[in-house]
Amino acid sequence: MMKLVKSKYRIIALDVDGTLLNDRYELTSGTVESVRMAHDAGARIVLCTGRGPANAIPVLEQMKLDGVLITHNGAVTVETPSRRLLHQISFQVAELESLTVYCRERQVHFDVCTAWEMYAEGIGEEAKAMYAKFMLTPHIVPDVLRHAEPLVKFTLFGSEEQMDRVEADIPALELPPSLTAIRSGVHFIDVMPAAASKGEALKELAALWGVDRSAVVAMGNYYNDVDMIRFAGLGIAMDNSPEDVKKAADAVVPSNNEEGVRFALQRYVLS
Repeated sequence: MMKLVKSKYRIIALDVDGTLLNDRYELTSGTVESVRMAHDAGARIVLCTGRGPANAIPVLEQMKLDGVLITHNGAVTVETPSRRLLHQISFQVAELESLTVYCRERQVHFDVCTAWEMYAEGIGEEAKAMYAKFMLTPHIVPDVLRHAEPLVKFTLFGSEEQMDRVEADIPALELPPSLTAIRSGVHFIDVMPAAASKGEALKELAALWGVDRSAVVAMGNYYNDVDMIRFAGLGIAMDNSPEDVKKAADAVVPSNNEEGVRFALQRYVLS
């Protein structure tokens, strides 16, 4: 057992999928122990994820922690255990009519999210298996374009080849300049407000808590993590990250399947 010391880091921002969880979507006991030790050493643990609150909060609860989570890639910040919505950046689904029609015509699976809920027009077998892994059950609706409540994210899902094609086609769809598309995983593209990002949300949270960026650690593994990795005083990439993500980091640690978060916390935070 490592001797507990007071950490110089006051915020530890952790991406969830591909970083905190292994590829079986599991939290290992060693990772949980290290995260809790960092918490006990005085650091606030902040999950920063593309997930929504509904399936991000259980990950925090599994570690027997509560606090603040940055979700939907920075579009929504919530507090637990109160489940209070602290911050939201949203848009109207009508702004993505061209993308919705594109997805329907090319049979690209998509869903839309409010801060707390998810909606889809249908679910095939591959999408059903994906949602099961992420502990999600979208509401099925006949036409998402009729949705009146503000949205925070529009997500496309498919094979790597299909997402590569979509990524190449998106510029021709002329999305409003207030929205941006980001590759949030091999099989995912998220379209959301350009003003929202994990890095901006983390920056605002650090300012709210009076924490200098030098006292912030951020760990991630994909392109939607790059801005928070660059913002943090110590930005860490998992070894399973693409090369451009690794280049943005101050350090690269073992992969999510090799308890990279545990390794990083023991080397940089708890030593």
